[in-house]
Amino acid sequence: MSIEVHQITKVYGTQTAVDQVSFSVRTGEIVGFIGPNGAGKSTTMKIITGTLRPDAGSVKVKGMEIASHLKEIRKLLGYLPEHNPLYLEMYIREYLHYVAGLYHITGSRAGKRIDETIAVTGLAPEARKKIGDLSKGYRQRVGLAQALIHEPDILILDEPTSGLDPNQIVEIRNLISSIGKEKTVLLSTHILQEVEAICDRVLIIDRGRIVADGMAGSLEKKGAQQKQTIHIEVDRETDPGLWKKLPGIAHVRTLENNQFLLETHESRDIRADIFNFAVNQNLIILSFSLKKKSLEEVFRELTQK
Repeated sequence: MSIEVHQITKVYGTQTAVDQVSFSVRTGEIVGFIGPNGAGKSTTMKIITGTLRPDAGSVKVKGMEIASHLKEIRKLLGYLPEHNPLYLEMYIREYLHYVAGLYHITGSRAGKRIDETIAVTGLAPEARKKIGDLSKGYRQRVGLAQALIHEPDILILDEPTSGLDPNQIVEIRNLISSIGKEKTVLLSTHILQEVEAICDRVLIIDRGRIVADGMAGSLEKKGAQQKQTIHIEVDRETDPGLWKKLPGIAHVRTLENNQFLLETHESRDIRADIFNFAVNQNLIILSFSLKKKSLEEVFRELTQK
């Protein structure tokens, strides 16, 4: 196991930012860590990296307690904070030499690692520039480069695509996906498509507590089991209230061209009941399907206040 978080709590004044959070990340996993603003993502990541102490609970990295082995653990971790801290007046290579020195990587070894990291992160076209002259996308690449320079086993990436344009998001996403083939990655993001595209597993945190943990597909399936949304199209104009006469229908949404979304309030599959009901009403069904819930819909249901 790469990361083991056990019952961590962090309180700021009267606000509990993280409330008895527990989870683990297996070696080689890419785990998406998602939640609304202020849910506790960044605080949890800071605790895992040792930049913030919890008020209660414990964290282990590669079996070592962070409280007593912080120096060793920091060598295993690469961390990109939400607000990428860069020295804008420094050149890219100059900055990476500086970061390498913090990890006691010097001389020819440092030069080799810098060349390798620049190649991996796609910085070569801009490698001679000052960081302050780079686009935000390339600055994020520099942030990833500093997190990778010491060849860590685990990457903690807090909102790595925040503020990027769509093309830059795709570039950074592909880069993380490529890096994740060889490393354990814990990645926080607001972009749910990103989670679906590159993550093996999803953690959802809300108001300081973990509210879901599983594969993106399994969370969608779980959401679908709680209640169902059925799309039906019939041959003529129909009063929406007609569908509410059917037991099990909680809400009816009218669409154009005699189409309806029928939402149930139970997990039981009532498609056969709807079909028979429509036939009894002398309605001809033109289309009929179960609408699967997206990860976004599951996320909204789990984090709505």
